Amino acid sequence: MTAKKKKTLTVKLVKSPIGTTDRVKATVKGLGLTRMNKKVVLEDTPCVRGMINKVIHMVEVEL
Repeated sequence: MTAKKKKTLTVKLVKSPIGTTDRVKATVKGLGLTRMNKKVVLEDTPCVRGMINKVIHMVEVEL
């Protein structure tokens, strides 16, 4: 039996969270984005998708 390959998303921070609300800053930090142009690979789950949708104006997403 082979293991299923988990689907992932690559998220890149393209806009600074400076000047945004604390809630947006916490969401960006929760995604693992700590500085500009940093890319993180995240598992494609509904929770992660929801977090990305809250800060979609600040990030780029690759499937």
